[in-house]
Amino acid sequence: MSFFKRLFSSEKKETLDKGLEKSKTSFLSKLTKAIAGKSKVDDEVLDNLEEILVTSDVGVNTTLKIIERIESRVSEDKYMGTDELNHILREEIAGLLSETKSGEETEFTIPSNTKPYVIMVVGVNGVGKTTTIGKLAFQFKKAGYKVVLGAADTFRAAAIDQLQIWADRVGVPIVKQQMGSDPASVAFDTLQSAVAQNADVVIIDTAGRLHNKVGLMNELSKVKKVMQKVVGDAPHDVLLVLDGSTGQNAFEQAKQFTAATEVSCLAVTKLDGTAKGGVVIGISDQFQIPVKYIGVGEGIEDLQVFNKYEFVDSFFK
Repeated sequence: MSFFKRLFSSEKKETLDKGLEKSKTSFLSKLTKAIAGKSKVDDEVLDNLEEILVTSDVGVNTTLKIIERIESRVSEDKYMGTDELNHILREEIAGLLSETKSGEETEFTIPSNTKPYVIMVVGVNGVGKTTTIGKLAFQFKKAGYKVVLGAADTFRAAAIDQLQIWADRVGVPIVKQQMGSDPASVAFDTLQSAVAQNADVVIIDTAGRLHNKVGLMNELSKVKKVMQKVVGDAPHDVLLVLDGSTGQNAFEQAKQFTAATEVSCLAVTKLDGTAKGGVVIGISDQFQIPVKYIGVGEGIEDLQVFNKYEFVDSFFK
C-alpha cells in the first residue's frame, strides 16, 4: 500500500499539512520521546504508544485495536525496529479507516444517477455547521453543480441569517421562512424549488438542539418524511458535523446524534486549531460511519474531502 501516490494537488496537500500541524507536532514529539534510546518495538514501546494514542484523542477502543494489530505484526516479524513503527502506524490506521469506507474520495462529487442529491445536515450549535454548509455549497458549485440551500434551522434567527450570508457569498439560491416556522415545511419548499430549478445538490440545515433527544428524533423524522413527498428517497446523506477541537466531547455528540437519527457520514471541523486530530480516526472507527469532509482552516477553500492516505501522510509526516 503506497502512501506516497499524490492524490491531492500540492496546494490542497499543503493546506492539509498546515491544518494538521498541531496534531502532528504533538503526536510525533510524544512518539519520539517514547522510543528514545530504543532500537526494538517491545512491550514498553507499545505501552507508551497506547498512552500517546489515547491522549491524542484517538479513543480507548480504537487505540486498543491499533495496538493489537501492531502486536500481531511484531510477533510475526519477531524483530521490529522502532524506525519502522511510524510506517506501520500509517498502514494500520489507513486499514482501520478502510473498514468504514472512510476517505476513499479525492473530489467533491455526487452520484450521477441521483438528482437532486439531498444532504440533510445535523449537529449542535457552535460546531461550525452553517459554515460547513456554506463551504460545501461553494465546493459543489465550483465542481460545476447547481446547488440550493434550505434554512430549516428555524429555532434561531441567527442560523437563518448566517445561512443567507453564505448563500449570498457563494452565489446560490436559498429557501427560508420566518424564525419559528415548521422546519419540515422549509425542507418541503426547498426540495420543490430545487426540483423546479433542476438543481443537482440540495443542502438542508436543521436545528442543533440536543437537550431533548426524543424531540430531536421526532423533528428529524418529520423533516425526512416530508422531504420524501417530493424526492422519494431523500435524504441521500445525513451529514453530522462535529467540532474536532472538542476531542472526547465530539464522541459524546456523535453518540447522541447517532441514537437520534441515522447518520450516514461525518464532517469534522476546526482541526487546524487543535492537537486533537486523532479524533477523526477514533470517531470513524467507533461509530462505523465514514468521515467525508474535514475542516482544516477558516478560508472558504479549507473544507476538504477526507482522504485517508493524505490524512495519514500529513499526520505522520
